[in-house]
Amino acid sequence: MCCKGFIKRVVPFFLTFAAGLFVASFFVSVAAPNFSFRSDRGYYRFGEIQRLRIENRELRENNFRQRRQIEELRRQTMNADASDVFGAVPPVDVDVPPPPPPPRAPRFVR
Repeated sequence: MCCKGFIKRVVPFFLTFAAGLFVASFFVSVAAPNFSFRSDRGYYRFGEIQRLRIENRELRENNFRQRRQIEELRRQTMNADASDVFGAVPPVDVDVPPPPPPPRAPRFVR
């Protein structure tokens, strides 16, 4: 009696599981994953790391050069005379007429 109840519950489970694996095999590979690494992959990674190091060094040098230029420009503006700074701005023309008023709102007729 005990085995009959066990079989009634286990056999449908395994049949359903097998049917599910069969249907899933059409969409996804049910094979075990391959964890072996090839030796040429390591060489590719080494080259990629070297390329990234070179790029980082170039970016670091570029940032340093730009910071130096910014500091140089700041020093030049700090050392400039006030007359040089204000002489570069053109004078404002005082006799400019004011802009025309905005148009009136339309009237609604019923």
